[in-house]
Amino acid sequence: MSWKVGIVTVSDGCASGTREDSSGNLLRQLCQEWDVIEYRVIPDEQQEIEETLKELADQKGCHLILTTGGTGFAPRDVTPEATRAVIHKEAPGICEAMRAVTVAHTKYAILSRAVAGIRNQTLIVNLPGSPKGVRECFDAISGVLPHALRILSGNTRH
Repeated sequence: MSWKVGIVTVSDGCASGTREDSSGNLLRQLCQEWDVIEYRVIPDEQQEIEETLKELADQKGCHLILTTGGTGFAPRDVTPEATRAVIHKEAPGICEAMRAVTVAHTKYAILSRAVAGIRNQTLIVNLPGSPKGVRECFDAISGVLPHALRILSGNTRH
């Protein structure tokens, strides 16, 4: 099945055009085997993040939404809070796996506040804002994403 994917970069700098979106562009490359139907760059505004996630899940029909950015300790980092506000179930093992893998590369991985969860039949996963972090985290979870998406779509046969 060709999974519909939405990619959302959450960054004031990228949204204002003062910084290049290297993390979002990397995610687009990493997801090339799937159907990336939406790519958005938005500022670190909780309401806008929530509205974007709901639109991509509920109206655009994304099976998977990957966010990059806004998962740290900075005052404007609110991606996890926005994600929690729109999901129905958390999927903590996904972020636990990402942190477990990335802590081998940097001690700062434990500072990630990333969240993963399910909204209806959509899986939403927060990734870090750096290309290095995006690659490491995506590599940590990409092997289980097709299985997770099959289950969410109602196909429980292995």
